[in-house]
Amino acid sequence: MTKKMATRQAFGEALAELGAVNPNVVALDADLYRSTMSLLFAQKFPERFFDLGIAEQDMVSTGAGLAAAGKIPFVSTFAVFAAGRACDQIRQQVALPRLSVKICGSSAGITQGPDGATHQSVADVAIMRALPNMTVVVPADEMETKKAVFAAADFDGPVYLRLGRWDVPAIFADDYDFHIGKAVVMREGTDVSICANGTLLHIVLEAAGKLANEGISAQVVNVHTVKPLDEQTILTCAAETGAVVTAEEHSVIGGLGGAIAELLSEKAPTPLKRVGIQDVFGQSGTADELMEKYGLTVGGVISAVHEVLRLKQGHQTERAKP
Repeated sequence: MTKKMATRQAFGEALAELGAVNPNVVALDADLYRSTMSLLFAQKFPERFFDLGIAEQDMVSTGAGLAAAGKIPFVSTFAVFAAGRACDQIRQQVALPRLSVKICGSSAGITQGPDGATHQSVADVAIMRALPNMTVVVPADEMETKKAVFAAADFDGPVYLRLGRWDVPAIFADDYDFHIGKAVVMREGTDVSICANGTLLHIVLEAAGKLANEGISAQVVNVHTVKPLDEQTILTCAAETGAVVTAEEHSVIGGLGGAIAELLSEKAPTPLKRVGIQDVFGQSGTADELMEKYGLTVGGVISAVHEVLRLKQGHQTERAKP
């Protein structure tokens, strides 16, 4: 049976490992350390862990001060609170001076589950991506998360790490070569390019296998870094297949789908369909129930591929007219 782990758990384990090799790493939390899993760092390095209480704004400000003093702060809270409550502090005190604060948005997306819309973040990537100087990373499994944590610590500047509560299957092995800003072609294909990240990557890989049984060759691209976007890889893939589908556990506005739509519209107009949350809030339910309700499923990806291939055919027919 394939091992499953939530990326928040992988984050906590990686942060504790990182703390053992880098004494400049510190961790801050907003009274959610048992959920964000920064608890694992706190247990090993209590003198380098700071619980600021239910005060996300103070947490970010304190993190900015620590970064200015030469530390590498990882500040953790639910993604909805990081992008919402602390947005002003992140903008003014982290992004503007380009301080190396690592903002860790946990329990992201609708798979946060039973707490409902108030605690589910459907727009955090869009908000963080819009901030100048901010780097945005959405890892897909345990290994990619651990690699991303270490890469974020080495990165000069602010980073937003988007982490989930839902247990997801392992995709990558220990030797996975992760680089911030570099997309990874996971599967070659000639008919359509499916760009995904986070919780949707394993779903897209499964969908690609089913599409192959239909005679559809789907290329799968892991775009773990939404900003800076790996424009060259995406443009190359779009040129190779002539059709693109994006898939993410986030609003179709402003996230991965928005970023790729902007790129293609400016540099290489290509038929595109976006799988994601369709400009609505979430609601209470299990992760499985909510993913099904909002169409973030193998079937949802396959339907989007069929739609974009019809668009591709129409696009090709129109271009062939004299």
